[in-house]
Amino acid sequence: MPGIDPADLCRLVAAPAVRTFTDRPVPEETVRGLVDVARRTGSARNRQPWRFRIVADGPTRSGLARLGAFAAHLAAAPCVLVLLAPDDSGRDTDFDLGRVAQSVVLAAAAAGLGCCPATVYPERNVERAGRLLGIGPGWHVRWCFALGFPGRRGTGRSAVPTGRLGVDELLI
Repeated sequence: MPGIDPADLCRLVAAPAVRTFTDRPVPEETVRGLVDVARRTGSARNRQPWRFRIVADGPTRSGLARLGAFAAHLAAAPCVLVLLAPDDSGRDTDFDLGRVAQSVVLAAAAAGLGCCPATVYPERNVERAGRLLGIGPGWHVRWCFALGFPGRRGTGRSAVPTGRLGVDELLI
């Protein structure tokens, strides 16, 4: 692809999900930069059906970590970026939110940060997360991104299958 170094693009897209972090704080300016990149993501009819909240305090991160079956890593992250969805979602909102989520992940990798998304569920946890963050009516907390400078990778076995399917396996 002209103008794009495929190796750089592959490095960003293939950045692993990071669930362990150093104690080094993530500057708010850096997180605001991620949001600045993400806000430029396209959306259906330019609705931009997303809002964000930066969470840096430990008790709130720990509270969010208890609101999803695979969200425990949020407690250890120096920073959590919360992605809010409107409660009046249209048919294309989930697609748009997936697009902006990928923008956050790619921007974090480009900034040298580790990142791992987490889903807030079931529905009662979405409501709890909204109360925890003081989110007013009209918006729901559904996803969070653990952000930080990558720490030492675990040596245990992953509960998630590893490896990627090849191009020939994906083209059917």
